[in-house]
Amino acid sequence: MKQLLRKALGLAVGKVDYCEIRFEESQILNIRFQGKGLDRINKDVLYGGNVRALSQGGWGFCSFNDLADLEWALAAACEQARFAGSRKQEASRLAPVPVVEDEVRPVYTLDPRAVSVDEKVRILTHYNDLIIGYHEAIAASHITYIEKVTDLHFANSEGTYIRQEKLDIGASLGATARRGGITVQQFVGRGSSIGFDCILGVDDDIRKACQLAVESLDAPQVQAGVYTTICDPAMAGLFVHEAFGHLSEADDIYKNPELAKAMTLGRRLGGDILTIYDTGEYASGRGHLVYDDEGVATERTYLIKNGILVGRLHSRETAAVMGEKPTGSARAINYQFPPICRMRSTCIAPGTSTFEDMIKDVKLGVYAVGALGGETNGEMFTFVASHGYMIRDGKLAELVRDVQLMGNVFTTLANIDMVGNDPKPDDSAGGCGKGGQSPLATGAVSPHIRIQNVIIGGAK
Repeated sequence: MKQLLRKALGLAVGKVDYCEIRFEESQILNIRFQGKGLDRINKDVLYGGNVRALSQGGWGFCSFNDLADLEWALAAACEQARFAGSRKQEASRLAPVPVVEDEVRPVYTLDPRAVSVDEKVRILTHYNDLIIGYHEAIAASHITYIEKVTDLHFANSEGTYIRQEKLDIGASLGATARRGGITVQQFVGRGSSIGFDCILGVDDDIRKACQLAVESLDAPQVQAGVYTTICDPAMAGLFVHEAFGHLSEADDIYKNPELAKAMTLGRRLGGDILTIYDTGEYASGRGHLVYDDEGVATERTYLIKNGILVGRLHSRETAAVMGEKPTGSARAINYQFPPICRMRSTCIAPGTSTFEDMIKDVKLGVYAVGALGGETNGEMFTFVASHGYMIRDGKLAELVRDVQLMGNVFTTLANIDMVGNDPKPDDSAGGCGKGGQSPLATGAVSPHIRIQNVIIGGAK
């Protein structure tokens, strides 16, 4: 494969300023339970590649499904690039990176290929039966297991050749409780890039989720208002990814003058206690990367350090345009797409506060636990917790449901006044969406955080 790709790249010499080829073979397994039984098993293969070429600032891109079409795809991508470049008439700009020749393979804790499909179905059937049989109020179960093993080759006209074997596992095990007009869902999420063992031994967590779903049927809605709010690591991770992480992706920043102004490096966004970074370094997390899809080694990229905006997530092109350093953040969901600036694992660095420190002086507040999702619109966000607890006179009080956090990301960052010393990873199923590429595997690692003056939506 190395010889084949390099031979093809030789055909681009003198025709374009830069050329790269990615080729992958991915084995994908999808198992789903819905209700009382197995709903679906899919086994798929993704097999194909793409060529991306750059000429006079113009890009060309062509994907293919047969190696016999490689030279045709390369000629097509180069022709597109030359045509686009003839209209732009600009210098091609890519930030310099080291030429690399490397092979990467995970150190597996349990290679999923060593576990039969029958055994995987047996394990998930056990979890499904546990959910359905837990309590009469449990009306439905929802279990999704997705496994993707990829053999990826990358080569470019600068001499880099990298072969990476990558694993992504994501599992979601959910219970729906229903009584009258009230419906409550609770989920247990698991994910890994190094082993199938991430979904073993989940019985106790499933029982806790089922019990919480049942108890939530009798819980009142949180009263809407403005509260001191403590976010658990899952909610903190959702906030830092969705509300802030996407604003840090440089391909959006340099195209949007208003966003570029808001994200000016050196701007103070929070207190000295707040540090946020994005990284591919956590080997077990779903955001783990050794090299991105431009062959750039990943690194820990600080976005906020001690409250000051210090960085952003770059591809080689955005780094060159903005005069900054590539960060290994160019990612594509598969060979059918070109890489764009994306997060890996987005993290809030731990502070020094304990959970007891956070609640002891709160007269009336909300503890937001878990993350069911939400939406963002520029600087504004709305996120839904799986459940919450009221904080009264420095102690956790009653369970509440329908907890929604709303606000402006920059105001919220400035209002973080305590950061916990208890970081926890969140690598559940699902993924990130951007530019038609979804779901891309990402992760988060965050501690508890306390935020002043959070708008909480709930009962009037």
